[in-house]
Amino acid sequence: MINKKPTFRKLTPSFGSSILVKQHVDTVDKNTAYWHFHPELELIYVNKGQGKTHIGNHLSYFNNSQLILMGSNLPHNGFTDRLTATGTETTIQFKADFLGEGFLQVPESANLAGLFDRAKKGIRFKVETKQELGPKIEALNNYEGLKKVIKFLEILEYLATTDDYELLNADGFAFEAEAQDSSKIDVVFKYVNQNFQNHISLDEIADKVSMTVPAFCRYFKKATGKTFTQLVNEYRVVHATKLLNESQMSIADICYECGFNNFSHFNKQFTEITGKTASNYRKEIKLIIQQSEAV
Repeated sequence: MINKKPTFRKLTPSFGSSILVKQHVDTVDKNTAYWHFHPELELIYVNKGQGKTHIGNHLSYFNNSQLILMGSNLPHNGFTDRLTATGTETTIQFKADFLGEGFLQVPESANLAGLFDRAKKGIRFKVETKQELGPKIEALNNYEGLKKVIKFLEILEYLATTDDYELLNADGFAFEAEAQDSSKIDVVFKYVNQNFQNHISLDEIADKVSMTVPAFCRYFKKATGKTFTQLVNEYRVVHATKLLNESQMSIADICYECGFNNFSHFNKQFTEITGKTASNYRKEIKLIIQQSEAV
């Protein structure tokens, strides 16, 4: 029997406000995260932390900081595994028409309309934008009423006009599913997240969602745009990037620690998914982390 958790999340801004701003400094329990979506857009700024980024079809690992804008009804998992001692995660949730139904139709809102359209694929902003907007996002709750809205519009205007970003699902699959199907995907993702270091057979995972193997394979491909094997390999490679970031383990040891049982296959999958070899990735990520520590 599948434990169906809510996949449509209803968000309620505080009384008298059209945007919801949340900030926490606590360690995040990744086991409570689940695959969900909501009509509100979501802007997330993590100033110091690590974790998986799983948004739509995109799966990656981040270390240090990130600024992401997710569009309306774009499925995602809670992704910050942990914050550092000085780490803070700030989340802003809002509807595209939070200033009225005709807000995005006026000529002055053309850039915002474009931003919200791009956000359907998920947007990750780069170092320059994080440096400029991070403190402003964290300070948003210091304001009330119209002043808060004005400050938020200034943030959105900057995001709408900068080219300092990347799309997370540039070639991604538009996830469209009923709530029941989305709940099945949540079961699959959770199981893979907990067991990717071991072999997971198709019989095993199909049984978790009470489906035959052929039916599961068709369903999963239609729902996510990838095969189940591709998903498992992505989870393993993302874990490898985490170990390359945070440990001194040899690349051969990382291969087996992530669930691969063949070093040649690991190298092939790593290169296909990240676009570079594991050794080059380790060299480059160290440089990136050094540069971003100033963010």
